[in-house]
Amino acid sequence: MKSSLPYCLSLLLGVASLSACAQSPAPERANGGKGTTPATSADAPAVEAGTPDARALAAIRTINEEIKVDRIAAAPLPGFREVVVGGQVLYVSDDGRYLVQGTLYDVKDKKDLSQVGLSVVRRELLDTVPTKDRIIFAPPSPKYTVAVFTDVGCSYCRKLHQEIAEYNKQGIAVEYLAFPRMGVASEDFKKMEAVWCSQDRRKALTDAKNDRKVVAKQCKNPVRMQYEIGQRAGLTGTPMIITESGVQMPGYMPPEALRAALDKLAAEGEAGPGAAVAGGH
Repeated sequence: MKSSLPYCLSLLLGVASLSACAQSPAPERANGGKGTTPATSADAPAVEAGTPDARALAAIRTINEEIKVDRIAAAPLPGFREVVVGGQVLYVSDDGRYLVQGTLYDVKDKKDLSQVGLSVVRRELLDTVPTKDRIIFAPPSPKYTVAVFTDVGCSYCRKLHQEIAEYNKQGIAVEYLAFPRMGVASEDFKKMEAVWCSQDRRKALTDAKNDRKVVAKQCKNPVRMQYEIGQRAGLTGTPMIITESGVQMPGYMPPEALRAALDKLAAEGEAGPGAAVAGGH
């Protein structure tokens, strides 16, 4: 990485990733993956040579040829392509010369346009996680479903879980995914593996969040994969709550407030049954 890069851009392109309560290492990078624009892939979307998409990808590669690119598509800003990298949005000019990092805000419609592309990526990433790999707390007929990246130790994750029955009463199903915020070499990670390897995952998760012992077990489990997906989805803190349409919530929300927010999104056509919600503190 060239030292002349702005500090924030260096962070964005893989030097470090800051989670809610601690710094965690960037996920391992896969090489050689191919995909289709604008779908996500292990390495980068497939692009046609000589196109603005190809020039945008080449521009990113000149900064870091190992970087994982999740999406390239037309930007709302004329003359630019939108590139999603590590849960962040970049705008690259169609000729590949200029790169802009930051929020693209539509003043007229009062909308953060940068979240649109991110929502697509989050939705596609969540679609790769089978239901069997999630820990689910749901009412009989949920109005909404939210996917929540959680950690067993974070205080707001514990607070959310203490109110899980109330979220269910509000018609909200919670589908937990693992995000051990201290990284893959941490005790946190081992605890979450033990939870996901337990015969009764729901009980084990509740026990772990209440400092009750969970018998250490190892098995084939999705903790590392979900941790990496969380980073690619732009996780900045746990709990991260995401709607089926990929909308990220602004952090922990009490049950009634989350229901009101989901109702508002549904009325605006941005959420629906089965939605997943993300946020962080």
